Amino acid sequence: MNGNPMEQKKGEQDFQIDTLLRPDNWDSYIGQERIKANVKIMIEAAQKRGERPDHLLFYGPQGLGKTTIANLIAKEMGAQLRITSGVNLEKTGDLVSTLANLEEGDILFVDEAHRINRTIEEILYPAMESRKLHMMVGKGPAARQLTLDLPAFTLIAATTRVNLLSAPLRSRFGAIFSMDYYEQAHIEEIIRRSAGILGLQIESGAVASIARAARFTPRTANRLLKRVRDYAQVHNMATIGEEAVYDTLEMLEIDELGLEKWDRKLLESIIKKFKGGPVGLNTLVAILGEDKGTVEEIYEPFLIKMGLLQKTPSGRVVTDEAYDHLNLRQFKVQ
Repeated sequence: MNGNPMEQKKGEQDFQIDTLLRPDNWDSYIGQERIKANVKIMIEAAQKRGERPDHLLFYGPQGLGKTTIANLIAKEMGAQLRITSGVNLEKTGDLVSTLANLEEGDILFVDEAHRINRTIEEILYPAMESRKLHMMVGKGPAARQLTLDLPAFTLIAATTRVNLLSAPLRSRFGAIFSMDYYEQAHIEEIIRRSAGILGLQIESGAVASIARAARFTPRTANRLLKRVRDYAQVHNMATIGEEAVYDTLEMLEIDELGLEKWDRKLLESIIKKFKGGPVGLNTLVAILGEDKGTVEEIYEPFLIKMGLLQKTPSGRVVTDEAYDHLNLRQFKVQ
């Protein structure tokens, strides 16, 4: 067995907790009210017609609940949820096998849909429109096309980069929803719900402190709550207060706005090395040692949301708020 057994056990425990904290009905799914209302109407209408819901596309930053919504839709429809990822659909055989194994009424959830290989994307078009699977059998002059009828199914796709999806693919979804960052009040409600499930006593000030550092994201809020829970348990705290939150965030190198080490490095590099910008994406990627996807999908959306970074035609530029937050006003070019 590879890896540290203790780390593997910790990872398994975190996975079990994440599953426990995941909402299992619409009432326990907090936030995204507009999307919930629309999806519930689509499901109810489809059920009254005795049909499957239209194919759905959800896009937005990581951790906002795209997978959770797919699970809730499947549960509401009494359907089996089959999960895959665009990364796993690289070859024709991968996609053909996935589609051929669907059963009547299944919901196919494809995460990271923007990573579906463009050369095989066309196989999806007839599958989504007319439930037909066209595939070539054999090679050369002897090759022939075989067509299989697919059972009724619903495709739910999720992506953090909707701009990378081809227009033909986007046009085949019956509804497209943008997942928004959560409001502070909703994040606090999620933290209180999770604390109740975990049996934690937590002060209102501690809830607010975790929420402020949670990057407007439920997944991050629950991750921070679990780490604060660890700290409180080790220090024999019956009730989690603000001090436990501050100490935990300091250990994790997360500041009061939720900026992590790499967020600050990105901003500081633009300020100190490039006089606040503009700086091209490729330069930032080289400085951080990360790939473009990580910078564009994880770091930039939150920094832009916080008003600390701007994307311009010339490149990335830090704002006055970033100078103030990092206490680097002395580097500001007048």
